Amino acid sequence: MIGRKYLVDNNVLAALTQRQRASKFFLANCLLPTAVLHEARGYPDAEQLSRLEYPPTGRLLGILKEVMATISTDDTSLVDLYANLGNADPILVACALDGIRETDKGLFGWAWSIASNDNAVRRKAAEFSIEVLSSDEFIAVLDVNSPSR
Repeated sequence: MIGRKYLVDNNVLAALTQRQRASKFFLANCLLPTAVLHEARGYPDAEQLSRLEYPPTGRLLGILKEVMATISTDDTSLVDLYANLGNADPILVACALDGIRETDKGLFGWAWSIASNDNAVRRKAAEFSIEVLSSDEFIAVLDVNSPSR
């Protein structure tokens, strides 16, 4: 592995300061699925965050289909479209799987983690053996990798 990429959920973005989101480490190592960017569209640094987009592709949508197939039709803990809740949550897991699968094709690549405080995301990611960090754990990673100014 050559490093680690973090897919960041909006609930973790909200726990970060604008300065933390502007750090070199965050800008170089974090990605935001389009659905997370939509949730974060009111942030003062939304334009800068948009440069970190993990865009949807046909391959990603195929993986999202795989993730959604693991969810019972009566389970609304991960996503509840009727209540407009969790729209980005299965996409975070799908993006991580997409990144992992691309990494597995080569000799060197990135390790992939999700930063989320959402318990349903954490459980679904665990089903696919994806590391998940809470906002506190992710902030600790930022602090270690971002020199004080």
